[in-house]
Amino acid sequence: MNRVFIAPRRYVQGRNVIHEAGTWIKPIGRKVAVLWDSTVKDLIGEPLLASLAKAELEATGIDFKGDSTKPEAERVAGILKEQGCEVVIGAGGGKTLDTAKAAAASARTKVVTLPTIASNDSPTSSFTVWYDEDGNCTGFESWGVNPDLVLVDTQIIANAPVTTFVAGMGDALGTWVEADSCFKARGPNLAGGTSTMAAMGIAKLAYEVLLEHGVEAKRAVERNCVTPSVDKVIEANVLMSGLGFESCGVATAHMVANSLPSFPECHGLMHGHEVGFGVITQLCLDDEMPVDEKLRIVDFEISIGLPVTFADIGFDGVEREKLEKIGAICGSEGSLCENHPFPVTADDVVSAMITADALGRERKKVLGVS
Repeated sequence: MNRVFIAPRRYVQGRNVIHEAGTWIKPIGRKVAVLWDSTVKDLIGEPLLASLAKAELEATGIDFKGDSTKPEAERVAGILKEQGCEVVIGAGGGKTLDTAKAAAASARTKVVTLPTIASNDSPTSSFTVWYDEDGNCTGFESWGVNPDLVLVDTQIIANAPVTTFVAGMGDALGTWVEADSCFKARGPNLAGGTSTMAAMGIAKLAYEVLLEHGVEAKRAVERNCVTPSVDKVIEANVLMSGLGFESCGVATAHMVANSLPSFPECHGLMHGHEVGFGVITQLCLDDEMPVDEKLRIVDFEISIGLPVTFADIGFDGVEREKLEKIGAICGSEGSLCENHPFPVTADDVVSAMITADALGRERKKVLGVS
């Protein structure tokens, strides 16, 4: 199998870079649509539209309906076609960005992602994660191309709720843990091949940046400050994680995470929180993970507020029967859990989740965290 690496055409990150949006977007297209919800419009509408106008770009807004469903993507695509747009800007969180990517693929327009939170690695990827109208994850789909431009304003990210920043660290933390499993298994990545050395290096760097700078960065974001640590962690959450997961591959951590939205108890979680618990589950499957490294990861998750127990994800007192539903999904043919150098069964996943919960509770006691 060929080694394949994919990436966005351009990535721009900086404080107040939104004021330069028109300059960066102008070479891509002159007739622009912005997909956003009312909250995001109130947050960034004035500087973004002013920058587009200064660059003499024709801009229109499209109200996002709230979930990345196929009907919503087709609705947006219809507007893009009707208005003859050349570029769609997805501004907001992962679901808005994913919908913009899907709509752009259908309408054959260019796409720019402008995340207002660093909660996941959607901004750089070629994928859309699909949900139904009830909020259940129904799968994911690649459009074959990555965004033409990723524009990340670090001050906007630092002004967002800190829980979104923490969720992004959870999603990014899984990047190296899962990449390592895929590489050892010679499993496929999401780019249509196997991992390059460059992709593995990026995934490992994301992991190292998080463990070194994550706690300090969270402290700064709690105060809406952009510091060198915040800048580094934003790059890890968005760019390194995005390149790493797509060009290295994913495994059990994401398979567990993608199963949790089907349960009402978990609807309050962000994707990165779900991945955080999925990471601990995967660590409890891995027979090669050194115990010291496993404890280091669990303790890091606790230190930044990621979920490490059943109670943390809304499963307090969960019965085994419910866990077996997740195990059945994870143990099915074609599951991401096949991306390990050892077989993973449904029972293995259930046992790993139970063990992850026990480990999380024990480490919280050791660290004096309630």
